[in-house]
Amino acid sequence: MAQNIPAPVAKKIPKTLEKFNDKRIDDYFWLNERENPEVIDYLKQENDYYHKMTAHTEQFQKDLFEEMKARIKEDDQSVPYLYNGYYYITRYEKGKDYPIYARKKGSLDAKEEVLFDCNELAKGHAYFQLSGLSVSPDNKFASYATDIVGRRIYTIGVKNLETGEILSDKIENTTGRSVWANDNATLFYTRQDAVTLRSDKVYKHRRGADISKDVLVFNEIDDTFNVGISKSKSRKFLMIESSSTLTTETRFLEADNPDGEFRVFQKRKRGLEYDVSHFDGHFYIMTNADKATNFKVMKTPETATGIENWKDLIPHRDDVLVEGIEIFRNYLVVDERSNGLNKIRIMPWSGKGEYYLPFKSETYTAYPSVNVDFDTEILRYSYQSLATPPSVIDFNMRTKEQTVLKEQQVLGGKFDKNNYVEERLWATAGDGTKIPMSVVYRKGIKKDGNNPLLQYAYGSYGNSMDATFSSTRLSLLDRGFIYVIAHIRGGEDLGRQWYEDGKLLKKKNTFTDFIDCSKYLIAERYTSPKHLYAEGGSAGGLLMGAVVNMAPELYNGVIAQVPFVDVVTTMLDDTIPLTTGEYDEWGNPNEKKYYDYMRSYSPYDNVGAHDYPNMYVSTGLHDSQVQYFEPAKWVAKLRATKTGNQLLFLDTNMDAGHGGASGRFEALRELAREFAFFLDLEGIKN
Repeated sequence: MAQNIPAPVAKKIPKTLEKFNDKRIDDYFWLNERENPEVIDYLKQENDYYHKMTAHTEQFQKDLFEEMKARIKEDDQSVPYLYNGYYYITRYEKGKDYPIYARKKGSLDAKEEVLFDCNELAKGHAYFQLSGLSVSPDNKFASYATDIVGRRIYTIGVKNLETGEILSDKIENTTGRSVWANDNATLFYTRQDAVTLRSDKVYKHRRGADISKDVLVFNEIDDTFNVGISKSKSRKFLMIESSSTLTTETRFLEADNPDGEFRVFQKRKRGLEYDVSHFDGHFYIMTNADKATNFKVMKTPETATGIENWKDLIPHRDDVLVEGIEIFRNYLVVDERSNGLNKIRIMPWSGKGEYYLPFKSETYTAYPSVNVDFDTEILRYSYQSLATPPSVIDFNMRTKEQTVLKEQQVLGGKFDKNNYVEERLWATAGDGTKIPMSVVYRKGIKKDGNNPLLQYAYGSYGNSMDATFSSTRLSLLDRGFIYVIAHIRGGEDLGRQWYEDGKLLKKKNTFTDFIDCSKYLIAERYTSPKHLYAEGGSAGGLLMGAVVNMAPELYNGVIAQVPFVDVVTTMLDDTIPLTTGEYDEWGNPNEKKYYDYMRSYSPYDNVGAHDYPNMYVSTGLHDSQVQYFEPAKWVAKLRATKTGNQLLFLDTNMDAGHGGASGRFEALRELAREFAFFLDLEGIKN
């Protein structure tokens, strides 16, 4: 390890930030000047330092990359699904980084029609992403969106699928989402604010018309809301949904009448959330109305959509979270979560013989997959666990017979899921709450405190972290690592209250839950502080930042990916993308109680003179979710403040955004760097 290389030193330009008579001195505020050559130079210095300090692992990184790549079936394809007379397929070809979108008319034996070959479209671009593919009802046109920067600002185009011609329609600065009306000529799409990147407007475009003549259909003026456009599964209605963290409002219009006026389904009411599906003359509503904290399902005629007409179909239950519904002609399928695990409930409309799909594993993930047809008794769902590769299954809801259409192949001939142990553990938090953890490791490991262990969590926005399989993770498991997902508060793993207890003025529960899980794993001798590692990204990067301030002595190494760490400054700046929509998650720091609380945990504001763990911090210059300057400032302040000689790296992808590299194999190179960081700290060289 070449530890005699001097680390970059960012210059200090003190800036005083004052709120509620509290003065914060930010020495590195200047790093938010993206176009400043000195900023770019500093980021490049940090990249150079990282590469020089890890030069001894370069071959190992390459070996890890090849090892992980070798497990992936390169000439792979998705399970086809039938929609409007065509089978749709996404496939990959050997040696190529990007997907090919294709379809076959009427039969899987029909000639393949390539819609988009992203390998061709990506040529000449360091970053490429295709999104929002939408085919017109007559199957003749496709709208699609491309991003070549990584900032999630898309350009929508239209392709004639009969001739292969790319039409002149070129709609810039969009979210990428577009939906066809039933006339095959009208396209609805969403745009975002140029500064904040908040999705705020819905436009209507006539195929072939001048873009400047596009009609503004809806403008969401509340800057805490985002807006989206979709089409009901019944294909009868276009739906505009305005949503904030706590509130939704839907507008709807017959898809046969694109020049009509959208009608409000139910006027927004703070705290009222609802999601609408349509079938056979009725709307089905998943909602938290009537204090249904874990949500319930209601029903109303399509001619009477106000809340006063809604009737309970599935009542609220304190111990079961309703996460979604799938409607079929003879069945209602409910995606539920109880005790932290997914459940799939099959309910015949006849009211007789409802049941749950049986799952036996302690830790697994199961959810309805692509189900675009009402008139079928086949439910397509996906299943996987920490040790079981993902499978796509067709389940006959009448006969209860199931067909495994595909299980992800793990190439190389070495993988056997029976070689791994899965466990579900429960740690006790400081307030007595039981925190679940999903655990996987290779058989034969002794719980003697000497095992390297990687603990992962997210813990925000009500996003549950399910126990999913990863073929790349095998590179850690097969080298003796234990892998743990901590299902901490702030997610929705144990229901809506689990989320409520990890947000706003209860946010610190997220951090202390993670720390208490770490302490449990150490006490039970799964690992020890010399061998314990932690990882989180985005809001999970905030988690990492808070944890290393609060309990740095517990961890030997930490990876923070695109971390949200300058909480107070970011949440006070409503010009930064996505800030105002976050108030219901973190609080509005323009109110003193939220300011004070954020101030008490914001990682950047609470950096101290501690012996921090070894740390690897990654970001993307074009990140639209967490701006690059947050991790850059954080690392600069850590360098100037921390004690000890532990490693501290900042690795900035100068070509990508929040999601990292765009190619499937380029993303593996990033992962190989992360794995090499952990393995090198453990003294594992190959």
